[in-house]
Amino acid sequence: MAKNPGQNNNQEEGPPDLDELLNDLGKKIGRIFGKKEAPQKGSKPNTGNGSSQPSNDHFPISSILLIFFLIWAATGFYIVDQGSRGVVLRFGKNTEVTMPGPRWHIPFPVESVEVVNLEQIRTIEVGYRSAGDGAARSKELKESLMLTDDENIIDLQFAVQYNLKSVEDYLFNNRSAESSVRGAAESAIREIVGKSKMDFALYEGREEIAVKAKKLMQEILDRYNTGINVTSVTMQNAQPPEQVQASFDDAVKAKQDLERQKNEGQAYANDIIPKAKGTASRLTAEAQGYRLRVENEAKGNASRFEQILTQYDRAPEVMRDRLYIEAQEQILSNVSKVFVDQKNSNSLLYLPLDKLIQQVTPNARDVTSPLVNVTPQVDMNQGQTASQNLERSRDAFKSRDRESR
Repeated sequence: MAKNPGQNNNQEEGPPDLDELLNDLGKKIGRIFGKKEAPQKGSKPNTGNGSSQPSNDHFPISSILLIFFLIWAATGFYIVDQGSRGVVLRFGKNTEVTMPGPRWHIPFPVESVEVVNLEQIRTIEVGYRSAGDGAARSKELKESLMLTDDENIIDLQFAVQYNLKSVEDYLFNNRSAESSVRGAAESAIREIVGKSKMDFALYEGREEIAVKAKKLMQEILDRYNTGINVTSVTMQNAQPPEQVQASFDDAVKAKQDLERQKNEGQAYANDIIPKAKGTASRLTAEAQGYRLRVENEAKGNASRFEQILTQYDRAPEVMRDRLYIEAQEQILSNVSKVFVDQKNSNSLLYLPLDKLIQQVTPNARDVTSPLVNVTPQVDMNQGQTASQNLERSRDAFKSRDRESR
């Protein structure tokens, strides 16, 4: 069948020609940029001078290439966020590290960019795995079971938080940063727990173990130039294995009872010992005072005896009478009796004995007579009768004295 030259290309069998598609695309792009359409094959453009202008078949292809180049160049723009660093790789080789802000690099496949967040806090869990949505976490016994210095097994779970301090070391010296941190964490914590006692690791030493583990982990990671900075190590749980938990609780209770009884005994000792020491000090002081008093009295008596002996040597009779009178003074000053001499008289005497006894004072020792001097102690308010009776008794005593002489 003969082909009609004026027939539409859409009616031809088979796919359209590639050259025609490129020409159509070039025409559209040319219209966008304000270019005139190129004349069709077999037609001549009308010009003022009657000459024909040749068509430019390469313009559409160059425009397309220019657009593709611009799009390809635009893919090289990227933005580095605050706290991050961009690493530019040229055919896989590190060329530069870019700071935060908008940047540009030669697009793929010449260069590529790895943007790494240095300030992001990453967390790994050792000995357990947390499940999402508030579910119970699962244990990893291979990681959590550890041997202590006193040959006991404990179940220790902890979490490690870290960030990055060197983006080059993080990208080029690490195959897996999480595996590196996990391995360093297990090595550090097992070394520290292996040098500690069980009670220290379970109770009072948990914070100290966490601090030592952080320091040792950082030393291990720096030794391998991992570019990782450990920010914190948090102890989540520390307990004996589940198989011996009940027996361990009993042992802990017994130890607590022992400590409680020790504390009670110490409190009782702290209460009794000071009292006993105080009592002993008081008795010692009293004995010391008694010794001094006895010694002083003995020295005083000895000195007094020496003085009396000196006076006795000078006047024996006078000192004998004086000693007798003083002895009677001392004896009669402590008795509540009144002596009345009625040797030659039968007269009835009335004495207010109750008042005399009540008014006897310690000053009675000053009396030099063996008889009690009752005159100063008589109450003057007793009446004239009491005064007359006292005068009678005094006169009777005087008359008896004269008769005896």
